[in-house]
Amino acid sequence: MDTGWRYRLASVGGVAALVGLAVMLANNATVQAAAAMVPVLGRLPVDPPAGAEFVIEVALTVVVVTAAFVPLYKPRPRRILDIVALAHKRTFVAVFALATIGYFDYTYKVPRLTLVLITPVLVVVLPAWFIWLRRPEARSERAIIVGDDLTEIARVEKAARETDLTLLGYLFPTQAHAGARSQSADDRDATSAGAASVADGGREVNSSLEQLGGLSRLEDVLITHDIDTVILAFGETDRAEFFGALDACYEHGVAAKAHRDSADAVLLAEDDPGTLVDIDIEPWDVQDHIMKRAFDVAFAGGGLLGLSPIILTIAVAIKLDDGGSILYQQERTAVFGETFDVYKFRSMVEDAESATGVKISDEDDGGVDPRVTRVGRVLRQTHLDEIPQLWAVLAGKMSVVGPRPERPEIDADIQHGVDDWPKRWFVKPGLTGLAQINDVTGKEPDRKIRYDLQYIKRQSFSFDTKIVARQVWKVLADAMLLVTGRSE
Repeated sequence: MDTGWRYRLASVGGVAALVGLAVMLANNATVQAAAAMVPVLGRLPVDPPAGAEFVIEVALTVVVVTAAFVPLYKPRPRRILDIVALAHKRTFVAVFALATIGYFDYTYKVPRLTLVLITPVLVVVLPAWFIWLRRPEARSERAIIVGDDLTEIARVEKAARETDLTLLGYLFPTQAHAGARSQSADDRDATSAGAASVADGGREVNSSLEQLGGLSRLEDVLITHDIDTVILAFGETDRAEFFGALDACYEHGVAAKAHRDSADAVLLAEDDPGTLVDIDIEPWDVQDHIMKRAFDVAFAGGGLLGLSPIILTIAVAIKLDDGGSILYQQERTAVFGETFDVYKFRSMVEDAESATGVKISDEDDGGVDPRVTRVGRVLRQTHLDEIPQLWAVLAGKMSVVGPRPERPEIDADIQHGVDDWPKRWFVKPGLTGLAQINDVTGKEPDRKIRYDLQYIKRQSFSFDTKIVARQVWKVLADAMLLVTGRSE
């Protein structure tokens, strides 16, 4: 991929040229005559402009669309899906702006038929142009090592030199990780004492590679050096650094690798025989990814709209019960160990944790906890307290199906006892999952991780729909038990 001004000039010039060609094609008499034969388009006036009017129309369209695509002119690596989504978004922004100009100023308007004809063309050609600009250059893969374990860095450097990767340097934090596997405390202190600091807080270590900075410069280095692959060499797979680096790789469309002997907490690409193995940071394929997100939006949006009378009734019932707040907020772990806030209808007394000192788990038994209110008991037995989480699904923080998100402190505790636990962080957390429909909760982490990993390996849109159907049936069954008075 070109970088700097070459990329900027190529992207701006390409957008302007493609838009100009699209407008000229849309104003071709043959094209407009063919469009007029379509029943809906036949109602729009067919009047191809000529002379100065045509020049103004082309210039106006080129200027508006080119201006709308400003966010894409920065030479930043992106995943193909992100390029397509952003290009589509900017295309529709530009078309809306052109339609608005035509509505308020008929002197310099772009005819409605022209707008209708150029929109599908731009939706296809503009994303394709930016994807083509992003194509890899004819060179060996550029790679860097990112980590905090000196012995691990030396090991992956040796393995990398036996491949076709071109190692450009390494990123290292201020100090070696306290949990570095292969060094004693004295060795780490000696290394830190003899290491030279760099401007951004990183340290120079004894390596033949160039010191590119500390971990805070990871995203800048990925862009500046046009990195294709990041090799991770961390002492521990913690949320802050290890999964933070994976998150940066994911956001910038960069491949991630790790040494096979240190990859027990990541998802690996199947049938990878090498010493440096590929980390599968995007386990969903493109088709299933789009279908899953579309299903999430439809399910959450339809649910919030269809359940709005129930939502209002629950809010009133909670207020009448004890006069406290309607919603309860908790922090949960998301993709790559990041955190986000989820909301539920409050089912316990106000400030239940502060009053008792007992943490509220995601899957506490609402029927026996004395902190649960009268309304809360019904909400928990019918799962209606989960409704506000549909907003997190709509916002893209959660999915309908996926491993249930845990509180960060609970994740940290379980992670040290269950080696595979961080693998859950490679997929978006969900309202329900394979563990939930099999009645396995976070109180049984060893069983739960087996179900979660099974879901990750089998995940697909069709598998999601089966899980949702099972969960809906369970909710309806619980509600029927409550109505008939047979619930405990």
